[in-house]
Amino acid sequence: MELSTLYRECTLDQITEKDIAGERKVAGWVENIRDHGGVSFIDLRDRYGVLQIVMRNTQLLKGIGREDCVSITGKIEKRDEETYNPRIPTGTIELEAHTVEILGKVTGQLPFEIVTSKETREELRLKYRYLDLRNRKVLDNMIFRSRVIQFLREKMTQLGFMEVQTPILCASSPEGARDYIVPSRHYKGKFYALPQAPQQYKQLLMVSGIDKYFQIAPCFRDEDARADRSPGEFYQLDFEMSFATQEDVFRVGEEVLTAAFEKFAPEGYAVTKAPYPVISYKRAMLEFGTDKPDLRNPLRIIDLSEFFSKCAFKPFQNKTVRAVRIHGLQSKGFHEKMLKFAMGIGMAGLGYLEVQEDLSFKGPIDKFIPDDLKAELRRLADLAPQDTIFFIADKERRAADYAGQIRTELGERLEICEKNAYRFCFVNDFPMFELDEETKKPVFTHNPFSMPQGGLKALCDKDPLEILAYQYDIVCNGVELSSGAVRNHSLDVMVKAFEIAGYDEEVLKQKFGALYNAFQFGAPPHAGMAPGVDRMIMLLRNEQNIREVIAFPMSGSAQDLMCGSPGEVTEQQLREVHIKVRK
Repeated sequence: MELSTLYRECTLDQITEKDIAGERKVAGWVENIRDHGGVSFIDLRDRYGVLQIVMRNTQLLKGIGREDCVSITGKIEKRDEETYNPRIPTGTIELEAHTVEILGKVTGQLPFEIVTSKETREELRLKYRYLDLRNRKVLDNMIFRSRVIQFLREKMTQLGFMEVQTPILCASSPEGARDYIVPSRHYKGKFYALPQAPQQYKQLLMVSGIDKYFQIAPCFRDEDARADRSPGEFYQLDFEMSFATQEDVFRVGEEVLTAAFEKFAPEGYAVTKAPYPVISYKRAMLEFGTDKPDLRNPLRIIDLSEFFSKCAFKPFQNKTVRAVRIHGLQSKGFHEKMLKFAMGIGMAGLGYLEVQEDLSFKGPIDKFIPDDLKAELRRLADLAPQDTIFFIADKERRAADYAGQIRTELGERLEICEKNAYRFCFVNDFPMFELDEETKKPVFTHNPFSMPQGGLKALCDKDPLEILAYQYDIVCNGVELSSGAVRNHSLDVMVKAFEIAGYDEEVLKQKFGALYNAFQFGAPPHAGMAPGVDRMIMLLRNEQNIREVIAFPMSGSAQDLMCGSPGEVTEQQLREVHIKVRK
């Protein structure tokens, strides 16, 4: 694309040695100034690169400061060989300035150094995010994000999916997280909500006959921040398919994610090839202690509850007992550090046994295991000489969680986790319902729109807590990258499922009226999922915090420190939407 000549004739990446002796007009920001007395140098930066500017007429430098936005006209010259800069593409050339025009002046003190902004405290970076984005590493994250999203769009289009935008103002519904609500000016006392996901709309698109839909969907949830979760809003590659099974969705998810990660992963990284391992929720909670298994860690958890019911060790009596086996005897200091870690996460202690060369045991709980049961323990835990086995005992849910954290800590301390790899798996067969801790009544575990395995018969005949749903996640390196489900498309199933979760049919009509009505007009079977775009890019860029890959993220306390939101509004604005703020 040709540029006008008012401010610049080209971008900095377009200048090469072929331009030597030619006149060029360029524009950008002053990254650095070096005054050598009689001759001065500027590093000029735009989005595309850096070019050294030489000023032999020192008057040209007058009034110019770092981060000023300038337009410079001059002649392209070859640098002296001893001054080459191999770190930049323009490192063998420079521009001798003839004229300089200041387009935008820095009138105050810079809040931080642009080149080291990533080392600045986050609150300051977010307040001046437009300056932080000038940092090359931060900018590269945004460029990378743009390329990934473009690739995802192209890939989905190639697979025959149609991109459709769904509404941002929608109805509030009990889907799990808190809604962001928007008051209506025209309808006193009524509110819109921002979509937690395009859940109902994508299902309605299937009823409408769209067949295969996708979008890069903005989602809004009033949730607390985590390292892998941005408060307020996030984006997902949302897609849905008609006449599709769980396996059909798996094949699409695998193809898209494998292609994306193989294309954009850092050089030398391994990526799981399709088909991905499929791990049931029950197995994941047993072997990994979490429904987000990190397959780079080779350690697995085993259940020894039944075995220890035959032993006289009181701390393990009537408890769920999980164990993690590692190879190698460890030092006293290692065991002390592991005990400290265990106590730090809430465990009462951390038992262990070491296997000697003669297959005898050594450790704090050896004396509590009868001699005639030790061979059984070796068999159950597949123990060999020089092995060490750690034990975790508690109520089932806590035992699983603690064992998962012990597994992770052991993997990191022993440095046995696979490096430079993206390891994917599916986790499926989630429970449809769970007991609410307060009411002790069944509630939806995850997505209320999922199809229960066994359909209406299972809902009518089985204990709700035994019913599994056609729900699934994609997990990569211990991060939940995507959730999805085979959707319920039957009105009878929908009514019964919500009845079990405590919603009568009138509430269903009120809260989910569109789906309730649509399912009476020939709804096809359909299924889908929604990989998280922000998390995908965070993993590919090896960033520890998701805010590093979002252009204008909220802070960890859900504030836009740059624009000052949330903020107060005028009394007139409140009156227009019929709201009075309680003091």
